[in-house]
Amino acid sequence: MTLQQLRYLIAVSEYGSINAAAHSLYASQSNLSTAIKELERELDVTIFTRSNRGVTLTNDGAELLAYARQVVEQADMMEERYMRGRSKRRQLAVSTQHYYFSLQAFINVAESCASEQYDFTLRECATGQIVEDVHTFRSDIGVLYLDNFNTSVLRKAFDNADLSFSPLFNASVHVFVGEHHPLAGKASVSLKELEPYPRYSFEQGPASSFYYSEEPFGYLPCDRNIRFTDRGTLTNLLTSFNGYTVSTGVLSSEMHAGIVAIPLQVDESMQVGYVMHKQRRPSDLLLSYIEELHNVIAENPTVDPL
Repeated sequence: MTLQQLRYLIAVSEYGSINAAAHSLYASQSNLSTAIKELERELDVTIFTRSNRGVTLTNDGAELLAYARQVVEQADMMEERYMRGRSKRRQLAVSTQHYYFSLQAFINVAESCASEQYDFTLRECATGQIVEDVHTFRSDIGVLYLDNFNTSVLRKAFDNADLSFSPLFNASVHVFVGEHHPLAGKASVSLKELEPYPRYSFEQGPASSFYYSEEPFGYLPCDRNIRFTDRGTLTNLLTSFNGYTVSTGVLSSEMHAGIVAIPLQVDESMQVGYVMHKQRRPSDLLLSYIEELHNVIAENPTVDPL
């Protein structure tokens, strides 16, 4: 087993295709295919199932991938520590629910590294994908929320994935509507008042579950639902139609124009925080990102920083 084989394994799993991984690594497809087959033979496991659409990790492959990421990460840190004369790109990967403060903190870190070489990734993705990304070391950190409804299920998922959860802030539940919405002028709204209107929510993919929803009270029945995958679509829906979404009340910069946050008349609150793999040793860059999360959150008066 070699580091190169493990790097190939990681690349193929991320791209879902040997050809695409080879192209990204400037390597031949045959070299990658041979390396993966030799690794499978050496370890006596099937890492990928292959089809015309690409490759998919098996259960054994997913377990091996988690170990491979740890080994490669430790090797990279050792290389960075002791090979001082060699140029090294700084790396940071974040998986997050669709929160503006995650993006703003990410931008702040990138700007602080403007004079350096770096390779940063921000993934706004479904809740289940966040857990998977951090578990397999694809991402350094994941940002999501807990409440009374989803806590037991998500904390069990964290335990199974060997993740730890650290809170960032508590927030009362708010409703986002467009400024021309019939409810826009109210000081607060009830769940009953929302019933006539379409509900907007982020689509959660194959792992869809009420417990993995990004919006509190997503388990309540609603006759009209619109699901989407990016914050830009949400902004357009809120400003163009009379629907609503439920969230923390923290408006992003692009949402301030034409969108209103109204407190929801419920006792429920949200605790937003981040997950990290228990075996990950945070880099200075990751610690900077966490610090920036706290800084951005502290600037918002609608939340209770922790």
